[in-house]
Amino acid sequence: MKIETKCLHAGYTPKNTEPRVVPIVQSTTYVYDSTDDVAAVFDDPTKSLIYSRFENPTVMAVEDKIAALEGGIGAMCTSSGQAASLLSLLNILKTGDSFISAATIYGGTINLFAFTLKKLGIECIFVDADAPEEEIRAAFKPNTKAVFGETLANPALTVFDIEKFAKIAHDNGVPLIIDNTFPTPILCRPFEFGADIIVHSTTKYMDGHAVQGGGVIIDSGNFDWTNGKFPEFTEPDESYHGTVYTKAYGKAAYIVKARMQLMRDFGCYPSAQSAFYLNLGLETLHVRMKQYCENALTAAKFLEANEHVLSVNYPGLESSKYHELAKKYLPLGTSGVISFSIKGGRSAAVKFMDSLKLASNEVHVADIRTCVLHPASATHRQLTDEQLAAAGIDGGLIRLSVGLENIDDILDDLRLGFAALEG
Repeated sequence: MKIETKCLHAGYTPKNTEPRVVPIVQSTTYVYDSTDDVAAVFDDPTKSLIYSRFENPTVMAVEDKIAALEGGIGAMCTSSGQAASLLSLLNILKTGDSFISAATIYGGTINLFAFTLKKLGIECIFVDADAPEEEIRAAFKPNTKAVFGETLANPALTVFDIEKFAKIAHDNGVPLIIDNTFPTPILCRPFEFGADIIVHSTTKYMDGHAVQGGGVIIDSGNFDWTNGKFPEFTEPDESYHGTVYTKAYGKAAYIVKARMQLMRDFGCYPSAQSAFYLNLGLETLHVRMKQYCENALTAAKFLEANEHVLSVNYPGLESSKYHELAKKYLPLGTSGVISFSIKGGRSAAVKFMDSLKLASNEVHVADIRTCVLHPASATHRQLTDEQLAAAGIDGGLIRLSVGLENIDDILDDLRLGFAALEG
């Protein structure tokens, strides 16, 4: 099936007389015929369902759909995008380990990496994603176990060179983890460029309607966990009756370990109701992403021509320093998110935003409705000035998430904001 068809049909195929739409299985538990049947499932959790903290039929249908969209071997949904990022790394890292991350990533993820993981004894080494290969390679340490980046950075809208980082990561025997939230698999499929693990905040474009929070981890099944750097995959897991994940589950070792170790212990699994809503969003994802990109490119060109705007970050623009990378990794478009800097700094940005009527000023992005945010005051407020600069953020930066309204209405709203700056 083509990806547009997978959005509608992957993950769930009804049998004779069964519901056409993915049903909501609103149950926390599953019944077995005997104690031996229960024991068999705990011996091999892929045989059947155990408990709603691990898996649920509605959620599993969505997991299978997302894995199919990204071209992965398996997926595990979580209660938020932050949970997905956290578990994707904790599945590999332990106290005393380090990992490398691009500095231009979402502010909440920077906080997770730089402060919370640090408290757990895990070091994040931030690098300039645009730095030469030699400089990035020099950042590796003997205890470095992973590399992390965002396909399209939030909110800097830089494009991550997936192939470059995949080569660097693999030369050092570690996996590359990609946050593919903004492009979604409709615009970019990182596994095709060498990434090993993908995470999403499904709260964003995948859901698209601002009705539920969620995240997901997708496993390519391509990374060799038996290379000697990851004994937790090749040695018996004492917390799970001595299971050796690479031996028992082969290419699916990573995603099974994530479910049976981390989801078991952290329990950040989404509800069946949330998965049902997410699936509705996925069914129209391919249609929505095309319109987001069309509207955003028009809006970006409009902003670029305005005298009040210092700069526009949108890789779809020919003037963008990331335009060539965008043509390589995102040939169908670069999402509906734009960031741009207003002359006059923070005060001018706030005045502009507070004068908008159509766009909502909210802590959200990638919605069907146009919305705006001032990152330095909100999502990245906890960062130092140095961290803000590294993330590509200044006081005048506005994140504009272009929705699916008529583009003329969106542009008229932006004109209201600019008119306020002239008053």
